[in-house]
Amino acid sequence: MTNSPTKYIFVTGGVTSSLGKGIVSASLGKLLVERGHSVTIQKLDPYINVDPGTMNPYEHGECYVTDDGAETDLDLGHYERFLNHSTSQANNVTTGRIYQTVIEKERKGDYLGKTVQIIPHITDEIKRRIQILEEKKDFDFIITEIGGTVGDIEALPYIEAVRQLKWELDNNAIFIHLTLVPFLAAAAELKTKPTQHSVKTLLEAGIQPDILVCRTEHAINEKIKHKIAKFCNVEKDAVIQSIDAKTIYEVPILMQKEGLDKIVLKKLNTKCNKTPNLLKWKKFLNGLQNPKKEITIGLVGKYVSLQDAYKSISESIIHAGAKKCCKINVEWIDSEGVSMKNLSDKLNHLNGLIVAPGFGDRGIDGKILAIKFVRENNIPFLGICLGMQTAVIEFSRNVIGLKNANSTEMDSKTKHPVIDLMNEQKGLKNKGGTMRLGAYECKLKLKTNIYNAYKKTNISERHRHRYEFNNSYLEKLEKNGLIASGINQKNNLVEAVEIPNHKWFVGVQFHPEYKSTVDKPHPLFCGFVEACINNK
Repeated sequence: MTNSPTKYIFVTGGVTSSLGKGIVSASLGKLLVERGHSVTIQKLDPYINVDPGTMNPYEHGECYVTDDGAETDLDLGHYERFLNHSTSQANNVTTGRIYQTVIEKERKGDYLGKTVQIIPHITDEIKRRIQILEEKKDFDFIITEIGGTVGDIEALPYIEAVRQLKWELDNNAIFIHLTLVPFLAAAAELKTKPTQHSVKTLLEAGIQPDILVCRTEHAINEKIKHKIAKFCNVEKDAVIQSIDAKTIYEVPILMQKEGLDKIVLKKLNTKCNKTPNLLKWKKFLNGLQNPKKEITIGLVGKYVSLQDAYKSISESIIHAGAKKCCKINVEWIDSEGVSMKNLSDKLNHLNGLIVAPGFGDRGIDGKILAIKFVRENNIPFLGICLGMQTAVIEFSRNVIGLKNANSTEMDSKTKHPVIDLMNEQKGLKNKGGTMRLGAYECKLKLKTNIYNAYKKTNISERHRHRYEFNNSYLEKLEKNGLIASGINQKNNLVEAVEIPNHKWFVGVQFHPEYKSTVDKPHPLFCGFVEACINNK
């Protein structure tokens, strides 16, 4: 930690979306942390939704939840997984939240009857939001990723705000622009024109990028780097190659080789304290790239055609696999496509099964069938949120004999509501930001699989749900072999269930995937993967 002013790094993108701004931002953050600096990353999202909490996963991918209960962009998951520290509501800002704040101020009369405009009122609010993180904690670096693509109508207020902020920060800010250098097979060469046009668009908005990060499928030679530097007004060593990698976890290593962190420190007049050795990171990569074992895990969900809908789960599996030096093949199983006819073909060869979170009744029957199969065939099982709830429903129906057992989310008139709407959720009309969100305490029962995974009694995990285990059925379930292995003692909420006489059968109401990082793979996923290895 230094005593110098906080340095700001603004990351923009051009040409096309999905260039990897989030991964490059997280990789840069990791390199700066390894140099001994305090770093955080925030995401500015141009969409008008207040948050992604009510958005379909097919629209936006996973909704990531922070400790303080914010529903945020999935890129915040990357930030946490790379930097190994928590983010908050302040790390994700949307246009909807910006406009909501400005309109509320106008309604209160805070603008003294003046005409409210994009400039200065919207841009001032954006600038205020960007700098909130500095007020909360004394960071050396704040990396701000601006979503979307330069030139998009939605992104224009953000671009203007950071343009203003650059000059207000007295040279304590730089711009990194991600762009595309495509390879045209017909011409058999890399083309720099898209990058030139992208930078030109940025220049028209009044911003000169300090560093260019060029996404490419093929290596960029010195001649091309020189050409890009010349046409885009940047130094040649500030043209950074970002070549396609087999895994996102290689990117910090690649960025270090390219000298991204060095040029950033140079541009911000900051001393290079120490060279990042990334020893733990390289150990993780070694376990990932040189596995000694191999298993197959099934993931049952209703959004499997867009794997970003379960991004944190798939990354948590990778973390656990790397720690166990095990290659994990994940089979994505559409819960709507699971039936009695294909059940055995889809599941019998698996070493373990995860039933994913979700909402609504679509695909629920397939999830129940899958859980019944792995329970009866002694295949390791991990149910998350709705996955845990469907495990309770399945057990109630097929073991206890409560044929109509269900969640009131699926059947409001069920005779046996083994899963029911939480009391504090009853009567709520607004859907956005009203679920049980954020970190809550849980006490684990000794001599259980979940306790053996965590190796401690008291844990804290993040939540995102409206429905809960109905304690009226707890005694009957426990008498028949499904025990409550984790309890929130404050409200007596059952947070975890398991079957003791099964190889490994655990369901949790919370979302353990949100807290798995490269440095600290989540113990529950590690325990599950270990059980799957033993089931091979």
